[in-house]
Amino acid sequence: MDLTVTATPLYFGTMALEYRALRDRARREGPSAADYERRDTIASLSMGVGSLLTPLVLPRILAPFAPGKGKFGKVLLVTAGGAVVVTTVADLLARLDGEEPGDPDGPDDRTLFDGKRPGPEEPSATMPTTVPRNRSRRRRVAVAARRVAKVGGVASIVAGGLALTTWWAARTSPRQMWNRRLVRDLGAGPLAVIAATLAWDFVYYWNHRFMHESRYMWAIHVVHHSSEHYNLSTALRQPVADAFGTFLPYSVLCMFGFRPDVVATARALNLLYQYWIHTDTIDGVGPLEPGFNTPSHHRVHHGSQPQYLDRNHGSILIVWDKLFGTFEAEGEKVVYGLTKNIDTYDPLRVATHEHVEMLRDVSRSRTWRERLSNVFRGPGWAVENRRRRNGDGGTSLMRSSAAA
Repeated sequence: MDLTVTATPLYFGTMALEYRALRDRARREGPSAADYERRDTIASLSMGVGSLLTPLVLPRILAPFAPGKGKFGKVLLVTAGGAVVVTTVADLLARLDGEEPGDPDGPDDRTLFDGKRPGPEEPSATMPTTVPRNRSRRRRVAVAARRVAKVGGVASIVAGGLALTTWWAARTSPRQMWNRRLVRDLGAGPLAVIAATLAWDFVYYWNHRFMHESRYMWAIHVVHHSSEHYNLSTALRQPVADAFGTFLPYSVLCMFGFRPDVVATARALNLLYQYWIHTDTIDGVGPLEPGFNTPSHHRVHHGSQPQYLDRNHGSILIVWDKLFGTFEAEGEKVVYGLTKNIDTYDPLRVATHEHVEMLRDVSRSRTWRERLSNVFRGPGWAVENRRRRNGDGGTSLMRSSAAA
């Protein structure tokens, strides 16, 4: 039985208590970002329900596409490979008209016959008044190739990403890891549960950090940071697209003697712990602050100010952040949400907006280096790249600035 599901009455009971406490505080001190907002709360609860349902549905839908395992695995690989070849050829053809790799504007009428552009000192009288037939043909080919590359680039990333994530999931199941364990069975006693919980906490730190530092993983996790409010309902605003990520598998614990059911218990204990720290009603917890993740530490994690971005990734313990240089104490009053908020309560858009924006950036890319950077590098890189293209930073929906 999943402890995180059986605790549902606890969620609603504590949210009711928090709601009353925040309502009374708002009467005394005025409204705050911690207050419950009906549409925001409904969106968070909807995402919570979705996070319970999608793991039951998505893996079954995607399993047939796993290379080496599913019946459509080879088809997926061929599709991905074909899209890569077509896109690469299209990139080359797009440069027939003088387009340079990474050039945001592509070919235009100011390109001279030898591929050079006129400098500002060159008079317009030196520009040709007509475009030769072969030049016009090259231009049409380049424009068509650019359109093909837009579609092919997205198809390559989607098909290739799906092949990678399904392959990874098929080979990192708890049962497979257990069957390949390196040490003896550690049993299911209290010590085994405590050790597994601490080990899970360590793996969680790195996975959580990775979700902030690589854009395709941030696209999954951004759901949790999308609310501009911060209360216990925010804890339930969970990702629904984990199946499209490549996490350090928690099932690796099974290789070290932890039974799959013990690992599942460790997961539940970690998630239950994280629930209570999503509150603004608790200032500090005294002696727990130095070693444990607390409401104060986690408020920092949800902050959108520069000093708070990509900090305090721990689950139960905060010592990992202190050891690996990602700790930040709460100082300035936290402003919750994204650096550019999405201004919607629609659960579908909350769940997909970053994937949509990422693929839009991929379609605009001119080289494979740029495409892959838009997917694998930090969200901040995409912000800077869009700023170079548009001169104003574009319409980013990013929160993280790790690579900026």
